[in-house]
Amino acid sequence: MPSLSSKSTLRLFVVALFVLLTLSGLMFSLYLIYFGAHDFYTYAIASFFIILSLVSGFFNIFISYSYYRSAFYGEYLDGIKKRLKPLSAYPTVAVAMPVYNEDKSIVKKNLLRLKDLNYPSDRIRFYLLDDSTKKSISWDLKKFAKANGIVYLKRKVRDGFKAGALNNMLKHSKEEFIALFDYDEYLTDPNFLTDLLPYFQSERLSYIQTEKRYFKGTFFSDTVDLFDAFFFRFVQPSRALNNTAIFAGSCGLIRRSALDNIGGFPEYIIEDTFFSLESDMHNYTSLYLPKVYAYGKPIYTFTDLVKQQWRYNYGDTQFLLYYLKRIWNNSDGQRKQSLLSTIDYITHGFGLNYVSIILIMFTILSALVIFAAVPPAHISISQLLSAQYIATTMEIIGIGTFIISVLAPAILTKIHFKSIKKGLMVFLLNFALSFIRTKAAMAAYLNTYPTSAWSKGERRTLGSKVLITLKNSFSEVLFSMALLVLSMFAFIINNVYGAAWLLWYAILYSSTFILFYKYG
Repeated sequence: MPSLSSKSTLRLFVVALFVLLTLSGLMFSLYLIYFGAHDFYTYAIASFFIILSLVSGFFNIFISYSYYRSAFYGEYLDGIKKRLKPLSAYPTVAVAMPVYNEDKSIVKKNLLRLKDLNYPSDRIRFYLLDDSTKKSISWDLKKFAKANGIVYLKRKVRDGFKAGALNNMLKHSKEEFIALFDYDEYLTDPNFLTDLLPYFQSERLSYIQTEKRYFKGTFFSDTVDLFDAFFFRFVQPSRALNNTAIFAGSCGLIRRSALDNIGGFPEYIIEDTFFSLESDMHNYTSLYLPKVYAYGKPIYTFTDLVKQQWRYNYGDTQFLLYYLKRIWNNSDGQRKQSLLSTIDYITHGFGLNYVSIILIMFTILSALVIFAAVPPAHISISQLLSAQYIATTMEIIGIGTFIISVLAPAILTKIHFKSIKKGLMVFLLNFALSFIRTKAAMAAYLNTYPTSAWSKGERRTLGSKVLITLKNSFSEVLFSMALLVLSMFAFIINNVYGAAWLLWYAILYSSTFILFYKYG
């Protein structure tokens, strides 16, 4: 197993890549000001490019810092473990599973597996929180729950999303702790409760979140799993050091008294993130344990990934607005946020919305730059080093910036997950999901109800599948076609550099159509 020093060295290498990416982006921005700008139009473009580069650079540097810092979380956790005492008594625990029109066979299998938790049977109670709208599912689950000693709860009115179901459970339960699992999560380590409960010796500990992962599946589903893996391997440990580890909605344990003091789960689409903030604001602490106790069902289709990302990004945008309002109106007696905590919450609120909006804006600006600037001259390597050809040198740095942005995730996944291909797929997915994430952010800002309007195209004729795919990716296809036309126009006016650049962007954004078609 690699030593801490070797891990630190590898992480410093990755950090150096992100720093280089930031510096090259800023250098290219300065080039636009000093060599590309010659009137109000080009100055405006160059200035906007610099603003985007500064914002992007800030997030790159902070994320790199978090990534490097996470390497030392193991030492921090070991220090806590040394102070733990064995359980002297077994507190009561409610194990809850919220469901909504889910596959009944999966729900039943995973609930029965949860009953294998290594814990005294008289100190644990199981709850099935059924929000299903299909009567056949509800009838069957109710019958199953009764036969297996599981408390079945169903609301007359389904509001407040998942948080509403959890808050309804609080009215019917009195257990001291609440363990949450999603319907698709299969318990693989029955020591979940006996491992986590000793950490709650501090009365101020509100919750513990464990690592969430998916079972192995296809190349696509395993790549999707890396989205969670990046967050739980690198972001959560760093945040935990700031007491801002996010409760991820399942595979976690919550102290009931803390939840009551907070006022229950905030009824938003991502109630877990809002609960995490309120826990922090109410002067509670939290903890993250980097261990997998249950694996979820893989995401096999691109449509399912899109729906998941829509919900996440809609919720993250709501959270950002909530957080800014919350700290502005913060009352006396509640925790004052440190600079690192503030950045943690703001970056989480921006989340992948920021990545997507920045990508789209950089793409649009690149097109404007290409048609506002003079194409690079054909010169030798030695000439590139002279001041006379510094403008062309900066244009090459611009290309280098893009290349590094491709290499960074590929190298990162190679180091930590032994796969360059998945890293390249992650890079591609960021472009494929950029419009979807941006639309989700806009919907949240406009306070419109979140929707999932995408349909799967499998098991259909070729023609209908193509039409469904076009409908699902209409914005992306339209944007790709516009970039393709601009690329052809750039080639006609002999701007080969600009034509190649725009063609590459057109290919990247067309990946939405390709992924919808290929993976359903």
